[in-house]
Amino acid sequence: MQNQHAVASVNAKKAEKTLLWKAAIKWPLYSVAVMPVLLATGWRLGAGKIVRLDQLLGFLLASVLLLLWENLTNDLFDDETGVDEFSKPHSVVKLLGKRSLVGRLAYLALLLGFLIIWNLAWRSTFSVLGLVFICCLLGYLYQGPPFRLGYQGLGEPLCWLAFGPFATCASLLVISPPLSNKESLPWDVAFQLGSGPALATTLVLFCSHFHQVSEDAAHGKKSPLVRLGTRFSAGLIPWFVVCVFVLEWIPIFEGVWPITAFFGIVSLPAAIALIRLLLFHHDQPDLIVSSKFLALRFQALNGLGLTLGLASGPVLGFGSVGIG
Repeated sequence: MQNQHAVASVNAKKAEKTLLWKAAIKWPLYSVAVMPVLLATGWRLGAGKIVRLDQLLGFLLASVLLLLWENLTNDLFDDETGVDEFSKPHSVVKLLGKRSLVGRLAYLALLLGFLIIWNLAWRSTFSVLGLVFICCLLGYLYQGPPFRLGYQGLGEPLCWLAFGPFATCASLLVISPPLSNKESLPWDVAFQLGSGPALATTLVLFCSHFHQVSEDAAHGKKSPLVRLGTRFSAGLIPWFVVCVFVLEWIPIFEGVWPITAFFGIVSLPAAIALIRLLLFHHDQPDLIVSSKFLALRFQALNGLGLTLGLASGPVLGFGSVGIG
């Protein structure tokens, strides 16, 4: 009987650790890393332009590696401040128990990511390298010492800038034919294409604070949720969603994008579920711990729907993508 209890205890601990590792890996989160280049691909296909598949695949891999660096260093930096002591049992630092190992893995991912980016930039334009460097710099400003701007409630605007105009501009360049020195960067398309989806990505970060407001406040992390309170913040979620759709629909109403770009509306059920969850349970951490993943579902479905809508416009006979 004792052996049966011991085996059951070991199995329970293994199952718990497996769940913690799944939470630590956060594989759904990598949809935010790959979305800019997927959107750029959809835009170029919809505009009847060439997409360099080898560059696309390389940028996808580099994007995942760079976000892996950011996630690992985020665990490292938060471990230094103690903000994750009780709210994040799935911290990679806690699971491995070796900060130095996590640090080495993080900077290995950064090195590999930048080596790939350098190769892609060499085959397109070195503006790609500069733009990706800015994205990484914004990520470090958010979490890294001595800046830790996320602790001042500035993480959301930094997130929008990184995953919006900068990542989208880099994505448009890297999958295009090489840019001559006389050509300007496609900022107009980058803002038009990246603004709405980047706001959906920013919503993921915003929702990640709901279940840990008391821990953040106790460790001096003045997130928007700490500053505004959970009730008021929950009331902002519908406005986030509305703004995402408005930014994505303006080019459609202007005749710049085909009506198939409305395919992003496939994300609306996930948005409604997120709004309901937070409006009714905003101050109950145990019930809203999944809010970030609902926001991720909204972000992923919205971005994929928009990508498909832009790419399929000419195929379905609704016209091609223009430049507004």
